Amino acid sequence: MNPQPDITIVKLGGSVGRNPDSFCADAARLIHSGTRMIIVHGGSEHTNELSTALGRTPQFITSPSGHTSRRTDRATLEIMQMACRGLFNQQIVERLGRLGIRAVGLSGMDGSIWRGERKEAIRAVVDGRVTVVRDDFTGTVTEVNAVFLRQLLDAGLTPVLSPPAVSFGGDPINVDADRAAAVTAAALGARDLLLLSNVPGLLARFPDESSLISRLSRSQLQTAQAAAQGRMKKKVLGAVEALDAGVQRVIIADARPNSPITQALQGAGTLIE
Repeated sequence: MNPQPDITIVKLGGSVGRNPDSFCADAARLIHSGTRMIIVHGGSEHTNELSTALGRTPQFITSPSGHTSRRTDRATLEIMQMACRGLFNQQIVERLGRLGIRAVGLSGMDGSIWRGERKEAIRAVVDGRVTVVRDDFTGTVTEVNAVFLRQLLDAGLTPVLSPPAVSFGGDPINVDADRAAAVTAAALGARDLLLLSNVPGLLARFPDESSLISRLSRSQLQTAQAAAQGRMKKKVLGAVEALDAGVQRVIIADARPNSPITQALQGAGTLIE
């Protein structure tokens, strides 16, 4: 697929969603200037807060390879839907609307935008031992309804997407939003994928922000993944998947400054191409 230079996929980390005003103002300026944008977001902090308020302590599991993810039974999935799709998503849509952007809030289930296989079992390390979890509603996006998303863009709308996705069996599934954004960028032929978080980019010595790695080639990513800590591992994995699928540039950058999207496009953060 030929790259579409006017399509940009921006993934906003849920942990930096406390004050989305600057992000939305920057997104609105770019959209008004002609950029066709799809915003993808998670909702980890909102989910944690709502889960705690409802008397359910958030639980996380770590895979044998070191990736950490939310323990998602059905009750937790429903809390995530309320917090992520019901609250954070609509906050972004509201702010963009006030700035003259016709945004439409969607989950990956709507129109089967994101589809994937629900994992039958998950291997997790508990107290130093590998155990198998079977009642988890998690999966990985493998299909994107790109036709529907292009129809929305062609109609002058800005999609704002959040988990969950839908499994091939019809179940809602919690998916990693960074990797979902990568698959979405590839399916739409987007030139740029921006992964915005609460750090300046990939750090060689986390959490030392002065150790920012400003540029990487595809061949350096395997080494770079060893430097990634916590959620950054998923961002690097998403970058690998996007580049392998034809996305020209992936930028891992900071969502906290003013005009975070513009700054990233102008060279801030970690550029991978």
